[in-house]
Amino acid sequence: MPLTGEYAPSPQQWVREQVETYERSGGTEGTTLMDTGIPVIVVTTRGKKSGNLRKNPVMRVEHDGTYALVASKGGAPTHPEWYLNILADPEAVMIQDGPDRFDVTVHEATGAEREEWWERAVAAFPPYAEYQEKTDRHIPVLVATRKA
Repeated sequence: MPLTGEYAPSPQQWVREQVETYERSGGTEGTTLMDTGIPVIVVTTRGKKSGNLRKNPVMRVEHDGTYALVASKGGAPTHPEWYLNILADPEAVMIQDGPDRFDVTVHEATGAEREEWWERAVAAFPPYAEYQEKTDRHIPVLVATRKA
């Protein structure tokens, strides 16, 4: 069942603009991170405090129809808000990958599963390795699986 509720755009201008372009075009524009040419998806969560829908572009790391959501925040010392929203309600998550929108269930990868997904993530977006070196926190990797 698709997420419903009031959408609260990000306070970050670049995030607002990227999501707006992505959605306005039906997933045919704004599908790469700024000018890098590296693909992104839009992840919709429910705000853990506000209950509003939140949307964030996240690097596209996909394997056999399953996605990794890497909570890097560019190597910042704190986790991104979208990660905390997912932890609060892992069943209230939707992905838009190009024109395709679908609900997912999410869990945090650990051990060998995390290492396998981390390698895929770094292959898709090499700066993740640098981000991990910049921070003392262990960057979480979430695995998102399409709901039936």
